[in-house]
Amino acid sequence: MIVVGYGGGTDSTAMLIGLWQRKIPVDLILFSDPGGEQPHTYWYLRVMDRWLRAHGMPPITRVWYRDILGRRQTLEQECLRSRSLPSIAYGHKKCSQKYKIAPQDRFCNHYPPCLESWSRGERVVKMIGYDAGEVRRLEGAREHDLADKKYQKEYPLMEWGWHREDCVRTIRDAGLPLPGKSSCFFCPSMKKREIRALYHQYPDLLERALAMEDNARPNLVTVKGLGRDFAWRDFIEFDQLQLALPDAFEPEERPCSCGVEGGDPQWQDPPSSPQKQLCS
Repeated sequence: MIVVGYGGGTDSTAMLIGLWQRKIPVDLILFSDPGGEQPHTYWYLRVMDRWLRAHGMPPITRVWYRDILGRRQTLEQECLRSRSLPSIAYGHKKCSQKYKIAPQDRFCNHYPPCLESWSRGERVVKMIGYDAGEVRRLEGAREHDLADKKYQKEYPLMEWGWHREDCVRTIRDAGLPLPGKSSCFFCPSMKKREIRALYHQYPDLLERALAMEDNARPNLVTVKGLGRDFAWRDFIEFDQLQLALPDAFEPEERPCSCGVEGGDPQWQDPPSSPQKQLCS
């Protein structure tokens, strides 16, 4: 039983293409949706789903965090209710564990083929898309991987020696557009240029991120806001004049991370789609 944890970004997309190229069978592809991914990621899920079906691979199964009553809950809802920021703002990674890893584990815990594998005393193989340049992440996960009695973790991109540039080339060679960066629109790990991109591409989402920050600021002690050592609202207000100027950025900072340029037109939405309008 082989399960792929699909993150919706460059590395995991290239991993799926590489698995197909090598004729490695995949039984289940899981994408954990925290409810706050940027629109280009949700758009790309549809693009990738079409490619997978066209190449005889299973579709992407989307899973969510659910509360004790089985109701879907997003990370944004949790932060607003608790008047706090995502845990990574405080130096923790609980949001990734709760909204990315746990929903996949919960799904597998009720998925008959996984249960059958475990009943035979076998471990389920879980493919993870760390590229060859992420040795530190692999080393950080090693102890947990060795102790895991349910899953055998494998890192195909590491095994193939694929770095980020190899992943980009593989996606383009497959005729697909690049997926852009996958992250919540309010992620404290976003760089300033990515906050600017949010301003240009998805101003409504920026307002929701600022509302989350404003809601939490009375309770903040060790951090100043979503930027950890700075508040996004302060940064945006200070930067407002520059943001209004169309030529205010260096070329590499120009805010388009959706990746719809290039690639085979059959995998792209028609020009009238919201995604195309955002990037026109």
